[in-house]
Amino acid sequence: MQATSAPPPSQAPQQTSNTTWLYDAIGRIEADYQRSADTHLIALPAPRLAQARIDLYLKDESTHPTGSLKHRLARSLFLYALCNGWIDRTSTIVEASSGSTAVSEAYFARLLGLPFVAVMPRSTSSEKIQLIEFYGGRCHFVDNAAQVYDAARRIAAETSGHYMDQFTYAERATDWRGNNNIAQSMFAQMQRERAPIPAWIVVGAGTGGTSATIGRYVRYQQYATRLCVADPQGSVFSVYHQTGDTTLTAPGSRIEGIGRPRVEASFIPSLVDAMEQVCDVESIAAMQALSALLGRRVGPSTGTNFVAMLRLAQQMQVQQQTGSILSLLCDSGERYLNTYYDSDWLSQQLGLNLVQCTERKEQFLSMLRDY
Repeated sequence: MQATSAPPPSQAPQQTSNTTWLYDAIGRIEADYQRSADTHLIALPAPRLAQARIDLYLKDESTHPTGSLKHRLARSLFLYALCNGWIDRTSTIVEASSGSTAVSEAYFARLLGLPFVAVMPRSTSSEKIQLIEFYGGRCHFVDNAAQVYDAARRIAAETSGHYMDQFTYAERATDWRGNNNIAQSMFAQMQRERAPIPAWIVVGAGTGGTSATIGRYVRYQQYATRLCVADPQGSVFSVYHQTGDTTLTAPGSRIEGIGRPRVEASFIPSLVDAMEQVCDVESIAAMQALSALLGRRVGPSTGTNFVAMLRLAQQMQVQQQTGSILSLLCDSGERYLNTYYDSDWLSQQLGLNLVQCTERKEQFLSMLRDY
């Protein structure tokens, strides 16, 4: 019987200058990822809740190279656009963002040598604007959050660029089955805790991409964990979750980075087990309380998350349940020194009662301490 020869080794496709640039771009992003360690999981000091066998954790996303949770999203969006052939060496990258996503996308655009334009409301914190410009990006301002979409599309058309459109593609750009996504990292870091499978995971929603990734991963792994979205005052998501009406609009959130004035394609309500609506006073008071608890400033969206965590902990106590609640420290409060950490700004721009904020802050802290 005549022996058959082994098939020839597969040949790589012949590379053009465009594919050479593409593979180099993907390689740069992957190399940047390899240089980045995973973010820490913080066990919150909450003696009163710990006595009831309820443990609180925050995954500290502020330690990414660009300082926020959105670093993960920006990396995924760039890889998604590159692999779909939407970006080449001549592309101008355009994004509609309230700040943090734009900071992270500016970082990756600079990594690839591409120009970047961020379309954002004028109210965006000056610290975020400076970071975007530090990474070589340009900021284009609109009067309110509802105008960012059309402005971004127009600028992309004028520059023959690519509109990244985080609000559409966030839920599909990340591999929710695993591959080192935020959900897989959370559960891996919880393995040695006394309640390793969280009773609840709490996140905010801007695009909805994080809640979609975590919700799908929980179902895929068949965990009993439930997902709660903390929704700030003025956002449309809570009402949308109740009604399913995609035509709904709302004034928009005043907590930077989360909550939207319209229903976004990446927010998947069927993945969310509960919504917690949080007023601005509570978000700011919880931000201040958590900063005091950790000894360092956190951003306002983390305060919104913290309110929902405490509400769920109270519900568990009433129902005599035990377990863990896990959420995200989205970014550092150093980005908001001239806004959410400025008493005059809070009073003038948000109309907040500062005495009420202080009182609520102390109430939050009293729920955690055993004295």
